[in-house]
Amino acid sequence: MTDNKEQDTEIHPLKSEEGVSPASLTKKGVCLGSSGLSHLSSWRTAAFFLSVFLCLISIFAFSFIIPCPVRPVSQRTWINTYGDSSTYTFLAVTDANNDKVMDVIFAFRGSKGCLNVSCSDAGFSSPCSFLVAVTGTNGSVLWERPLSQELLWVQCGIEKLGGLEAPGCLLFHSQNLTAIDSRSGVTLWQNNNTLGLKQPALKVPDLDGDEVGDVVLIGAAGDETKVVIVSGRTGQQIGIDADPGLSDVLGHVIHVTSSGSYYILFKKADSAVYGYALKNIVAMAIKTPGSNIKLQQDPKWEEMTNSTSGSVSVYNSGSVQHLLKMGNQGKTPENLLLVTGHWVELIDGQSLRSLWRVNITKVISEPVFGNFNNDGVPDVVVEDEIGNGTKKVVILDGSSGAVLWEVEMMSSSTSPKPSTVNTADNRSAFLFWGEVRGKTNTTVSLNQQDFLYLLHPSYPKILLELNNSTESIAAFKAVLFEKSRHAGYMLLTGPTEQSETGSVSLAKRKLKEDVAHSRVVRLSQEEGFSDQEIRDSFFRLRYSSST
Repeated sequence: MTDNKEQDTEIHPLKSEEGVSPASLTKKGVCLGSSGLSHLSSWRTAAFFLSVFLCLISIFAFSFIIPCPVRPVSQRTWINTYGDSSTYTFLAVTDANNDKVMDVIFAFRGSKGCLNVSCSDAGFSSPCSFLVAVTGTNGSVLWERPLSQELLWVQCGIEKLGGLEAPGCLLFHSQNLTAIDSRSGVTLWQNNNTLGLKQPALKVPDLDGDEVGDVVLIGAAGDETKVVIVSGRTGQQIGIDADPGLSDVLGHVIHVTSSGSYYILFKKADSAVYGYALKNIVAMAIKTPGSNIKLQQDPKWEEMTNSTSGSVSVYNSGSVQHLLKMGNQGKTPENLLLVTGHWVELIDGQSLRSLWRVNITKVISEPVFGNFNNDGVPDVVVEDEIGNGTKKVVILDGSSGAVLWEVEMMSSSTSPKPSTVNTADNRSAFLFWGEVRGKTNTTVSLNQQDFLYLLHPSYPKILLELNNSTESIAAFKAVLFEKSRHAGYMLLTGPTEQSETGSVSLAKRKLKEDVAHSRVVRLSQEEGFSDQEIRDSFFRLRYSSST
């Protein structure tokens, strides 16, 4: 009987409470009062409204009190004109005003600058040179620096110059090597040097122990080559002029091997390229025994070093016109691209063995790099002169040297070298100047104009004619003005000879703006798209800062 009651209780648990008095429930711990629940409910309500109030205050503060950063508004196109002037073939881009939009630094010669500062105001005879930085958004002047007339070269983008975080610029003018802050134009340091210093200035590790990388420059004293090392922080010369025992040097680059060893590669007039260990050059300049400079020599390269000259024979197979470093998928060392009078050749940056060689007729401009086939290896854009005022623009596969794309067009002596800008699909947009032959197949342009063309690998049989110019083009550069969004190009035109003066123009053009009004040039009739569909496709291209 008892078992039946317990079983019934398990099946109907509430049944056992029937008939039980409220007093007995209280004793068993069952709370029937409502005053505790009401008190707790009021606290919860207050906490809820307090939370809502705090959220509203936070939203108000961030929306009105704390201002949101204002994204600079960039004009699609702008042009600055400077009358009675001449210009240089120098054009650099950097974020000079820290607004995340690339700005432009260039130079021109004249009697008065953009800010109405004359040469005489700065203590120079007229005409003189002006180094100017303008905003990429609208072309307004950020700063201007008057210089003596003898401005020989400018190089920007040098990291940690003067110990600053922002990259700086080096100028060589009137036997003065001057470092300036690219964000303000003020002088960081100046070094007087009577040698004929040549570009490029080479950035090397810290050699004087001030925790700022230093600068190596190559100069000439008569026929002899000298190496000058200066402090990147102060500009003071480190040691004395080093003499590697070379003459008739026409070019140089800094090269880092797989072991992290630094070598300076010298391109000589006799067509050979020689490498000298930076450690040995520093030892020539700093003769202090036991100096604490942490440089090393590559074991593999030391096996190839001539014991008499102390140099490595990097290349001696042809008359080298251009010596360039080519990216190797982010690896060290970079490979070396050499252009001779008869071929373009890529050699391994460590073993110095040939990777590929392509025969050419005559390269008329320095090659540039871009990505045509999306294999992670930069491809090479070469302009090859083929005679009768015509050239062939060729894109070579960086991996094999195979021809990926080519077109023949009429060429002008004023045409600048091509330029590229990366797109979001890990390829590149290619821009180059010339004039595509029409159906008449004439070899002489009737109007002597230079035309700018845009190519993207998605449409290899299509070119977009973006712009044209009848002026002498001093410099041209494709630029990603804003990260991943605003691509365009800069065009600097005007006379470049000191004896000539005229109108100098600096113009910015947005690619999308030119694409919308471009002319479609079909290299064949294979593409089954209308002209407007092709323009729309090019207009939708997204650009990237990644390489």
